[in-house]
Amino acid sequence: MTPDEMLSAAIAVAEEGLAAGELPIGAVVVLGDEVVGRAFTEDLGRKRRLVHADLLAMIEADERLGWGRRVQPLRLAVNLEPCVMCLGAAMALGVTEVYFGLESPADGAAGIAAAWQPTSADLPGYAPPVMVGGLRREECREQFSRYCRTAPDSGFRRWAQTLADLPD
Repeated sequence: MTPDEMLSAAIAVAEEGLAAGELPIGAVVVLGDEVVGRAFTEDLGRKRRLVHADLLAMIEADERLGWGRRVQPLRLAVNLEPCVMCLGAAMALGVTEVYFGLESPADGAAGIAAAWQPTSADLPGYAPPVMVGGLRREECREQFSRYCRTAPDSGFRRWAQTLADLPD
């Protein structure tokens, strides 16, 4: 599965979240060509804070794959740049590549992943993934624009508006 196909799948999952009244954030976890985890953010539905799309998709993948050794790399695609919490979860799960559509200037972790260089002696098997952003960026930004047009006034909508208003 190509990074573009992975992002397309994440965008589709984000659409499910948008239809459910959630922020339009969707993620998929891929092993080889198989989606092994998928989720959208569920802050409103679960009335909880630690239910980010990427975290929920990684939990699903972890439950499905278990502790065993993987012969193929584990990859994550999300329509919005992962936050620091989700970066840490990706590292713990052993995700080697992260693809995202839209940057998140307020809380995105791509810069941290790029700068963090632990040695293998410090943290064996625990390294930041390669993070590639900007895939299908305009589609992702448009999802946030649609959310802002329909969502009631809230902190979520105001934050989403900053994403919808990002320059080209």
